[in-house]
Amino acid sequence: MCQEGDGIVDGAISSDVAAQAEGRRGGPLIVTEDVRLLDDLLRLCAAAGALPEVHHGGPERRGSWDAAPLVLVGDDAADRVRGAVRRRGVVLVGLDQDDPGIWQRAVEIGADHVLVLPDGEQWLVDRIADVAEGVGSPALTVGVIGGRGGAGASTLACALAVTAAREGRRTMLVDADPLGGGLDVVLGAEHTEGLRWPAFAASRGRVGGGALEESLPHMHALRILSWDRGEAVAVAPEAVRAVVAAARRRGGAVVVDLPRRVDEAVAEAVAQVDLGLLVVPAELRAVAGARRVASAAGMALRDMRVVVARGPAPGGLDPEEVSGLLGLPLAGEVPWEAGLAAQQASGTPPGGTARGPLARFCSAFWDRLPVDAVGGDA
Repeated sequence: MCQEGDGIVDGAISSDVAAQAEGRRGGPLIVTEDVRLLDDLLRLCAAAGALPEVHHGGPERRGSWDAAPLVLVGDDAADRVRGAVRRRGVVLVGLDQDDPGIWQRAVEIGADHVLVLPDGEQWLVDRIADVAEGVGSPALTVGVIGGRGGAGASTLACALAVTAAREGRRTMLVDADPLGGGLDVVLGAEHTEGLRWPAFAASRGRVGGGALEESLPHMHALRILSWDRGEAVAVAPEAVRAVVAAARRRGGAVVVDLPRRVDEAVAEAVAQVDLGLLVVPAELRAVAGARRVASAAGMALRDMRVVVARGPAPGGLDPEEVSGLLGLPLAGEVPWEAGLAAQQASGTPPGGTARGPLARFCSAFWDRLPVDAVGGDA
């Protein structure tokens, strides 16, 4: 989306296609006779991918007023709706920035919000899009970051996503590391049709959650947002913010593979992570390196926990030692799983073998989380 109301540029999801992907769930009810205000509200509904219903007179008691997910009342129509049944989701919208009386009229009709255009346009577009998408509980978003290179963070991120999808959760895997080679390759989806990060590089404003989901490669019962194999493309921080927010609005589980270096764009993804997992091998040197990573990511992560990764050789630090040295809670220990590379070469993704150590760890991880925190099923 290059501007408000546009689709995903270069990939090209138009506002019409986005609206189809969203299914155009019930749009707002507009009540106004002000032609200028109506034009503005119709434009904002189009930007949000919603089809409104327009009433010029007062609404019927048991009609659209009760059923609409959102009601936009023009300031000119406040007197006409004063007797309507009180309900939530009413916004009084005006055009006069200097009219103090609009607040009194809002109280009289029981409006939740007062909005004066054009200043409140972006807020209103987001609100309309929320009801058009049927937004419920946001996805539980788990970020995975390696304490050092080769710690196995990307492998764990893929396994968490594969396991969540196998267990029936709507799942999206987001590759936030442009130098990681692409998680679609790890999952064997590099040739699967769908958009990659470069298509979203210039996105501004809001990205439709349904449009995003439908545009991405689909494999192993989950959606994957990864990088292509072309020239490096810088994705603007605001684009990262919009895309991750859109992924979260679909509910279920979102797993984000994070790089160890947190720049402005990565910080936008980290800021939307509910739970961060720092993957640290059970080695003293790895713990030393992980401290710096934890310090940088911890400034934006609200909840970070340690996952201790075992190597093929026996011995090493105990998980509790690693947790204590880093001063972070322990999320668990991932045992060494032989044959992962061979499985991947044969088309089995990390976590794809349900009885393997990695899949068992991931399944136990999701099971320990509150059911309502994980969001809706697919």
